[in-house]
Formats: sequence, C-alpha cells, structure tokens
Amino acid sequence: MILFLNDRPVKIIRLSDFDSAETDQYDSVLDLRLSRLREIRFSGHVVLLNVTPSLAAQIIELLDNHPEDLLSLTLVSTTPKEITAKIKSMYKVIKAAGGVVLKNNQWLVMYRRKAWDFPKGKLDRDERSRKAAVREIEEETGVKARIKAKICTTWHTYTFQNSRILKRTKWYVLECVNDSNMAPQTEEDIEKLEWMAYPQVQQVLINSFSSIRYVADRLHRMQTQARSM
Repeated sequence: MILFLNDRPVKIIRLSDFDSAETDQYDSVLDLRLSRLREIRFSGHVVLLNVTPSLAAQIIELLDNHPEDLLSLTLVSTTPKEITAKIKSMYKVIKAAGGVVLKNNQWLVMYRRKAWDFPKGKLDRDERSRKAAVREIEEETGVKARIKAKICTTWHTYTFQNSRILKRTKWYVLECVNDSNMAPQTEEDIEKLEWMAYPQVQQVLINSFSSIRYVADRLHRMQTQARSM
C-alpha cells in the first residue's frame, strides 16, 4: 500500500521485501525497537523498522501535522496487512475511480482548482470501479473512452467538515473513443482540458499532487515496458 498523507508518500512494506542494500537512498533508517518514536526527526526520506499496528497509529497521529521537510516515509513490518487495516480504521474511507485517456500518444489532462489533474470521482452506490472511471471521465470532460488496463491504486488523506477522509482511487489507462463533445465540467471547477504529449505532462504536473505524479510515472513505466517487449 502507498498512502499519500498530506501529499507525502507513506509506503507500507513487508520486512522480507525490504532491500537493505538500498538503504543509502534514505536519509535515516531507524529501528523502533531501539528508538523512541517521539524523539525521531521526520526529515527527508525516512525508514522505520519493526513497525507494529499500534505504533503505526501513533505515527499517523504525529504526522497529521508533519514538518514540511519530510519527503517520504517507509514503514517496514512483519504484519503489513494489520498495519494497513489499523490506518484505514482511523479514517472514513471513500472509494473513487479515474484514469488517463490516451489519443494519438497524447494524454488528457485538466486544470482544476489551481492544479493539473486527471479526471476522477466517487463511486455511486453499488457501482464498480471500472464503470465509475468511464462515467466520471465522460461527466468531467465530455470524452467517451474505454478501459485498456489498470494502472494502480492510490490512497490519499484530507479533511472535510472536520472528518478525516482516506480516499481510495483506482486508476486506469483508457483509449479515447470520441472527444467531439470535449468540454470542462465547470460546475466541478474544471477550467480547461488539454491533450499533451508525455514530456509536457511531466512539466505541468510540477503544479499538481504527489499522488497524481505517481500515477503518471506508473503509466509511463507501463508504456516503456510495453515498447521494450
């Protein structure tokens, strides 16, 4: 699971999947059996070893107003599923779906609330994610599209009416079927839509969110691997 807590990536991984040979890419690697949680300085790229569900809850509470210099956090545990469940229990979980529509090697991006984004939205009652992604894209952009493959799932937090929200979004890559009615859904504060080649997408997503850049990077890797096969 990768969680974007206040737009900072928090990874939860199993101890057996943690490559100790790559520790030089982190600013600090700390063992919670040896370090007191409240004495840890969350700065740069941080790895915490031997995380338990109760410690994970304390970490989330500490990081709700974490310092700006925290870049990423990796929680390493023998019980990642239990930690994931514990974190989910601390929030109201909302399910959403969205995607990246492709046309002639260009990506559909939109500008909303002073940031670039991909179309997405909440699932209706009893709606499946794939259907919701297609529906939300057409509602927000006017573009009809069909799903080609799944990209990834992201989780990100925010606060709404004093409630702590954890939004799960399933992301898909889609093929444009018809964009003759393409128009931004202004009632959703979408100001403009544009087709862009990937290098331009990279540029504009500087003004976006870490979770959206993560989706773009995952799709670009998928495309690169497909071309090399």
